[in-house]
Amino acid sequence: MESFAAAAPGSARPNGWGTLLYVPLLYGAGWLLSRPLALVAPGWRPDQVDLAGLALALVLLLVSLPLRLRRVWQEPHPWARLGLAVPLSAALRSGVRGLLKALVLLLLVAAALVLAGQAQWLGELNGALLLNGLLLLLGVGFAEELLFRGWLWGELELQLGPRRALVLQALIFALLHPWYRAPGLEAVGLLGGLILLGLALALQRRADSGSLWGAIGLHGGLAGGWFLVQKGLLQISPAAPAWWVGPGGADINPIGGLIGWIGLAALLWARRRWW
Repeated sequence: MESFAAAAPGSARPNGWGTLLYVPLLYGAGWLLSRPLALVAPGWRPDQVDLAGLALALVLLLVSLPLRLRRVWQEPHPWARLGLAVPLSAALRSGVRGLLKALVLLLLVAAALVLAGQAQWLGELNGALLLNGLLLLLGVGFAEELLFRGWLWGELELQLGPRRALVLQALIFALLHPWYRAPGLEAVGLLGGLILLGLALALQRRADSGSLWGAIGLHGGLAGGWFLVQKGLLQISPAAPAWWVGPGGADINPIGGLIGWIGLAALLWARRRWW
């Protein structure tokens, strides 16, 4: 079993309250700093102002994270510890492997839907869709992996040890997503899928010897790739059952359906040696 926090020299045990409050305080600061935009740019919608707040919170995370690792973790090389500062060849290799795994999973989901008669091929992509898909790949993949499989996993390892930290980071990752908006058992399916995804992304980082780029490629590839599948490549039947394709109605999330569970379970099985 490989640990990326507890095994590093100079490790300290972070305070639990600091771990709990660090990100909410950054989010709150980003939200407050974005409020004047509503006055400066009155044409902006509230959701655009909120998105700017998220962007500001990400900037604050990038600025404060190395300071926190040096002070709290006693880590002299924070970006290497987080899995970002790796040799270019290793970053490219792991990133491409993550993207290819995302592509395989998406192909399996798309093929299952088409073969079951629950989707038909459209193949309609344009520049705007491709740009949105790329932004999702980079934004969701980088931001969430830096937060969950970089900082959070490291903090939990220092406090709880590698095995418990692996499971707990996946649980926290799942709980912080809006799975509860789905009705009834669909919410349970989505929560379970998110936990499986959190575990798969962590094992991806372990398999990549600590590099975070494979997890970024896998996570971002799934987010951006599914956006392209649903918005331009396939027309999914509204009659397709949620237990099979995933909840969400017009914006299906396949990791909450049986197809997604099967794909993620297969990925976990392939990575079982890294538990």
